[in-house]
Amino acid sequence: MDAVRLVYWSSNNQDEIDLARQVVDRWNRLHPDMPVHHQPVPEGESSEEVILAAVVGKTTPDIYSNMWPGDVASYVRARQLICLDAFSEYDSVALERYSEDMLNQARSPDGHTYQILWKTNPIMLIYNKRMFREVGFEDPPRTYSDYLMAAENMTRDIDGDGYVDQWVGVTDIRARWRDRLFDFYPLYIAASGGRTLFDNGEITFDNEIAIGIFRFFQAIYENGYFPREITTVRRDFFLHETAGSRITGPWEIAHTEKFKPEGFEYDFSPIPVPEGVQEPYYTYGDYKSIVIFKNTKYPKQAWEFVQFMISEENDLKLLEIATQLPIRKDVLENPLFRTYFDNNPKMVAFARQAAYVRGVDSSPTLKEVFDAISQEFEACVVYGAKSPEKAVRDAGRRARLVLE
Repeated sequence: MDAVRLVYWSSNNQDEIDLARQVVDRWNRLHPDMPVHHQPVPEGESSEEVILAAVVGKTTPDIYSNMWPGDVASYVRARQLICLDAFSEYDSVALERYSEDMLNQARSPDGHTYQILWKTNPIMLIYNKRMFREVGFEDPPRTYSDYLMAAENMTRDIDGDGYVDQWVGVTDIRARWRDRLFDFYPLYIAASGGRTLFDNGEITFDNEIAIGIFRFFQAIYENGYFPREITTVRRDFFLHETAGSRITGPWEIAHTEKFKPEGFEYDFSPIPVPEGVQEPYYTYGDYKSIVIFKNTKYPKQAWEFVQFMISEENDLKLLEIATQLPIRKDVLENPLFRTYFDNNPKMVAFARQAAYVRGVDSSPTLKEVFDAISQEFEACVVYGAKSPEKAVRDAGRRARLVLE
C-alpha cells in the first residue's frame, strides 16, 4: 500500500500561510505516518480561476480551505467534491460547531453537505468617530435617512478650492461582480431581515427592497457624498480622514491599527437599514469553506485532517494569527477564546454580528447573477443613466436569462 500523503492548499494571504504552516507542522508531528504537505494556492488572476484550472487538469489538492461557498454548487454539479455528511462523524462535528441556521446554510440543494463553513468575516460599517461626532452623531447612523443627513453635513470642500475633499464614505465603483458583495449585497441582506437573492431556486431580489438600495446609493452619488473614482488609485480615504466610513470586514482592524494617525478614533456598527427594520440586523457573512476534492486517494484521512483543522485550539489560532472568526456557535462563551476577546475588543462586535449573517445562494450561475446586478448598479447608481426601478427590473430580467 502506498504511503499516505495529503496535499493541502490554503489561501495565499500571508497570515493564513502562517496559520496553515503551524497547523500542518503540529499535525505532522502527531501523525508522522500520515503527513500533510502544505502549499498556498498558486498565484493567478484569482484563486477561483486557479482552482478551476486545477480541476480541469486533474491537479487539485486533497484539501482546500479557501473555497468561496458561491462556487460550491458548480463543483458539486461537476461531481468534484466529497460529500462530507457521508462520514459517520459529520453530524457530531457539525452539531458541535453550527447553529441550526448555519447547518442549513452549509447544505446544498440536494440535501447533502460538501463544505465545512470554516470562517466568517461579517461585513459591517467602519466609521470615524470624530467626523460623525462633528456633524451631530454620537452614534453612527442606523438608517438611510440618517446616513444621508450626516452625508449632507460631512461632505464638503475643506480647502475652499472648489473641489470636494471630504466625503461621508467610499465604495468601489467598478462594475466587477464581486464588488457588489461589499455594498449592494450586505445592504440587501440587512434591509430584508436576512434574505438572499434566491428563494427555492427562483430569483426574488427584484423588489422594493433592492429599489430602495439603488435609490439610496443613487442619491449618494448624485449629491457627491462618495467620490466617483476607483478607490485604489490613491491614498487610503478612510485613514487619511477624507472619508468618514466604508463597508468592510474584521481584516480592517489590523490594517487600521498599524497605519492610523495619532488620535484617530474609529469603531464598527451594523450596516444602515431603511426606516422600520428592527433588530437583529443581518449582514453578509463573507464565508470561506473547507472542501475535500474527489480526486483524493485518501478521503478518510483527509477528513481526519479537516477535523483537526477545525478543532477549538486551531480555531483560536485562526483568531490570533489571521484575525478571522471561526464559525463556531459558542465563540463568545467558550472560555478558550475569552482572553483573545479581552485583548482584542474591536473583534467583539464582529463576533456578535456573526450570529446574524447570511452567505450566498447555492447556484452554479451565481457570479453571472451578481454580474447582472453589478452592471445595472453602475448604470443607475454611478452614472444615473437609469431609474432605480428600471435598473432593478433589468437586473432581475438578466439574472433570469442566465438561469435558463
